Formats: sequence, C-alpha cells, structure tokens
Amino acid sequence: MSGRYLLDTNVIIALFARETSIAHQLEQAQEVFVPSIALGELYYGAYKSGRAAQNLAKIDEFAASSSILSCSAETAQEYGLIKDALHARGKPIPENDLWIAAIARQYDLVLVTRDTHFDAIDDLGREAW
Repeated sequence: MSGRYLLDTNVIIALFARETSIAHQLEQAQEVFVPSIALGELYYGAYKSGRAAQNLAKIDEFAASSSILSCSAETAQEYGLIKDALHARGKPIPENDLWIAAIARQYDLVLVTRDTHFDAIDDLGREAW
C-alpha cells in the first residue's frame, strides 16, 4: 500500500453511502486525491436524480474538502499512451476511465476502484476497497 490514492467515482459513491470499510481505509491513507472527471460523473448523476439539490450540496461539500486533480498536457500524453495500448490489445474501456487512469499514472497514485477493467492498464496500481 503506497498511501497515496486516487478515488474512482464508484468509491466516492460508496463513501457517500457511508460504507464503513471506505471510511476506515481513508483514515489510514497518507494522501487522497479526487480526479475532476469523477466530480463530473457525480454532478451528472446528481442532476439526473430525483433529489438533485441534496445531492449537489453533498458533492459541493465533498469537493470543497478534497484535493482535486485536473487534466493537463501531461495527462493527455498518458491518456494517449493508455488508449493506444488498450486499442492494440482490443481491450477498450470507457473514455472517462481512461482519463482517470491517466491522472493516476501521471501522479503515480494507486487508483481505488471497483471496476476490474482497469486491470488491463499497464503500470497502474489498483486497489478495490
């Protein structure tokens, strides 16, 4: 365990659902980051939900207390490398997940996710909480 983590959207949703295992893991982490892409996915989910105002407030509060990592030219280069490698092997994954993986590789973070398709990405540390 590196102690430096990037949270995928599904793990943040589990945190919002008050899964105690997630809170326990976060307490032990050295550093935790959130990709801006995951925030976008959360906001999308909130806008289409039946409780938009409540969900938006929860996301706003979470974002204000989190270290957010955005995309840069270096992220774009990682994205291109990852997408090319997956394409060559015939193993595409969703576009947003490519960007999340690129941020994780760029900053040498362990991606915390419940999606197994990330296993197809070389040089990406992954943990399932």
